[in-house]
Amino acid sequence: MSDSKLPVSTIPVLRFAFDRSLVIAFACIILMLLGGALYSREFLSPEYLLQQLQISAFLGIIASGAMMVILIGHIDLSIPWTVTLGAMMATAVAGWFGETGNLIAIPVGVFCGAMVGLLNGLGVAYLRLPSMIFTLGMNAVVQGLMVLHTGGFAPQDHATDAMHFLAVGRPVFGIPNALLIWVVVGAFTIFLLTRTAFGRRVYAVGNREAAAYLSGVNTNAVIIWCFVLSGAAAAFAGVLLAGYSTKAYQAMGDPYLLPAIAAVVLGGTNILGGRGNYLGTIAGVILITLLQSILAVMQMPEAGRQIIYGVVILVMLLAYGRGEIDRK
Repeated sequence: MSDSKLPVSTIPVLRFAFDRSLVIAFACIILMLLGGALYSREFLSPEYLLQQLQISAFLGIIASGAMMVILIGHIDLSIPWTVTLGAMMATAVAGWFGETGNLIAIPVGVFCGAMVGLLNGLGVAYLRLPSMIFTLGMNAVVQGLMVLHTGGFAPQDHATDAMHFLAVGRPVFGIPNALLIWVVVGAFTIFLLTRTAFGRRVYAVGNREAAAYLSGVNTNAVIIWCFVLSGAAAAFAGVLLAGYSTKAYQAMGDPYLLPAIAAVVLGGTNILGGRGNYLGTIAGVILITLLQSILAVMQMPEAGRQIIYGVVILVMLLAYGRGEIDRK
């Protein structure tokens, strides 16, 4: 059966104006901006906001891939060390091959992440293993490989000039390159989900995988490609993070797993799949970044940050997450 005959409910529709989760997310963003402005006058300055958007870009790129997997009703817990893998392989290749390495460093880093995603997709699609368990195991495998690669010590290789430029450069009207890259990644994701047959299949698999299969959709291929995109996005973010900090380091992706998943879910994407749009993910990423920024500005102790961070996520999920799951 052709994609045009898929049930109407499987075709993504962007309902920006009346999506309750979007309204809640953007309302919280406004409240946080106002609250931050009351605490510090610099909070609403253009330079500070651009800096926050630059930081958001790394999380936003990771969340772009994570959203693809969540939309099909799965989850990718291999993100932390896939981020680290992309960074370490990109910097290592640059150190091994000199000028040639500088040219291929970024593609190699992204390719390594895509291969992790491919293995995840094959395990979930063909072995029918739970994505949570398989990707968690894959995360441990990649961690072990990276420890073997570095001997357990901090890598000595540094980021290339291109990686550093993409992460921190501002050649276009002072706008950070990382933010521009996120815009490109976001535009590609929106196009993929709303203007292609693959996007319709993603929503179809997320709604009812069995029904999509009976409608003629190659569900295994959709699952594999979503995991490949997630792995590539995580590794690419790792490459940019290495450029931002000038080098890769152990466990550099660990702080991004919960925020990436939380950003997607807080933006209105159904954790069980089949429903969500990228504008919500953008809102979720900005919301998470602002929350982290406010807690840092307040010089909140780490224990207090974790408590407040968790409470805010739980409150927002209770605000609309239960209803989304009930409609699934």
